[in-house]
Amino acid sequence: MPIYDYRAKDPEKGCARCREPFEMMRRLEEPPLTKCPFCGAELVKLIAAPALGRSKSALDDRAKAAGFHKLRRVDKGTFEKQY
Repeated sequence: MPIYDYRAKDPEKGCARCREPFEMMRRLEEPPLTKCPFCGAELVKLIAAPALGRSKSALDDRAKAAGFHKLRRVDKGTFEKQY
């Protein structure tokens, strides 16, 4: 199920939960929320950046390119440099 961000249309009329953006999990076939489920204030659906997964190897490559070293545990208290 996708996660949508909402905020009160007029923050002064909203509750503590909807004055700031909040996330709500909704089914694709459900219409967007128009009223706050906590206080009934009118809501605005926000556009949020998607959460993109990153592979571990891509993170390792970025760390290596930035000059960091990765250590591998060889024994209790002993590590060796992988790159």
